[in-house]
Amino acid sequence: MTTVETEDPTYLAKIGSMIRDARQGAQLTQAQLATQLGTSQSAINRIEKGQQNLTLDMISRIGSALDSELVGLGTPGPSHLRVHGQRELHGSIDVKSSKNAGVALLCASLLNVGTTVLRKVARIEEVNRLLEVLVSIGVKARWLNDQGDLEIRVPEQLDLDAMDAAAARRTRSIIMFLGPLMHREESFQLPYAGGCDLGTRTVEPHMTALRPFGLTVVATEGHYQASAAQGTRPSRPIVLTERGDTVTENALLAAARYEGETVIRNASPNYMVQDLCFFLERLGVRIEGIGTTTLRVHGRAEIRTDVEYSPSEDPIEAMSLITAAIVTRSSITVRRVPIEFLEIELAILEEMGFRYERSAEYVADNGETRLVDITTHPSDLKAPIDKIHPMPFPGLNIDNLPFFAVIAATAEGQTLLHDWVYENRAIYLTELTKLGARVKLMDPHRVLIEGPTRWSGTEIVCPPALRPAVVILLAMLAAKGTSVLRSVYVINRGYEDLAERLNALGAKIETFRDI
Repeated sequence: MTTVETEDPTYLAKIGSMIRDARQGAQLTQAQLATQLGTSQSAINRIEKGQQNLTLDMISRIGSALDSELVGLGTPGPSHLRVHGQRELHGSIDVKSSKNAGVALLCASLLNVGTTVLRKVARIEEVNRLLEVLVSIGVKARWLNDQGDLEIRVPEQLDLDAMDAAAARRTRSIIMFLGPLMHREESFQLPYAGGCDLGTRTVEPHMTALRPFGLTVVATEGHYQASAAQGTRPSRPIVLTERGDTVTENALLAAARYEGETVIRNASPNYMVQDLCFFLERLGVRIEGIGTTTLRVHGRAEIRTDVEYSPSEDPIEAMSLITAAIVTRSSITVRRVPIEFLEIELAILEEMGFRYERSAEYVADNGETRLVDITTHPSDLKAPIDKIHPMPFPGLNIDNLPFFAVIAATAEGQTLLHDWVYENRAIYLTELTKLGARVKLMDPHRVLIEGPTRWSGTEIVCPPALRPAVVILLAMLAAKGTSVLRSVYVINRGYEDLAERLNALGAKIETFRDI
């Protein structure tokens, strides 16, 4: 059995550091990871300190448990990116369909005993994992063409006992199976990654939404055990204690198969929720209040129809591409931008001095979402007067906040970013200091950034959080010399062919794997 050699303790320490970062990103304790791997907490502690010999099999198992491509054995696709910086971008690029809408619609397809065709679905790792789960329980799924059109056929009976637990644990979207499956099964299990404490905290906001429909969920070791009391319906409006996107989606999925009216208050009106509402309407579900925080859902006891739907474009990817243009001082045209979900971000950028042109509005393929084309111009930015912080839609999107870290680093003056939603994500933004930025961590939620920055290339291990990982990649585009971003599976979870598409604009990013 191949073992990592111990002659180079620095190499073992780097591996240990990667494992620690990935574990913390997955919000696991050492004890919880040890339980998943069938080893001891002390062994995990030694591994993370670089004091433990490791077989390649063990590294691969750790990577699978943490949903991190620490080592890929015999698997296709890139592990690392080599970025040659300070190249001006040019040309045009289309925004791809929404990742978060795509995964919600895959879950929603379980409501329909019929054929669902989703157009131009993003072929990302998160989608691949969900498809593996769906196929394992008896759903027929096939890609129809190179454009990403996906056909899904749901059978009368699902084989939930055959669920691919490994694939399910690699997608956090699996929790959105609760809403659809409670209509089909009186009891079922859903795997999740993490220990009992994490599972209980994760599921509780969803239970606020689903208890009125008769669903009970107990977090056991490694699973959610769900029981559904058939025929139960809400006796009064459902008030969500957390205006979360997936929580709102689960409430919608549960309400879709209940006849009569379900009222959902404090609902998220975010882009992926709107896409789900439009899709449910294609299934014959009537929904009032789309785009507001109060939804009135008139469901159907049975949904059996053939349907086609095109999820709208991804505002977070659009922000990524606009940010790439800003930090490289480039003029590019980003086409098919869902403007309704970027107006606050663009307003803040305008205050900072960003210059751009916006086309007339046109309608997305879903017939609802407003799109524009945005042409960027090289701009001298200054720090905003006030702090930048996210808010529920129609405020600044929480997933777009990290992009302002690299933007602020190019601006003149000090910028305060306040990420009040996540406990640890702001910490990952301090990785920009390795590229020359001046980022000061005030507390787990706030960073102070002083610009402008003289970016300089270096080697960085990809953070386990998707958006901070992309932020580092974008900073590398602006950096002098050559940079290496290692273990980029997390980027592939949320972006389709990002490196190749940036290369089409004039970037020079090489993909490679260690031998």
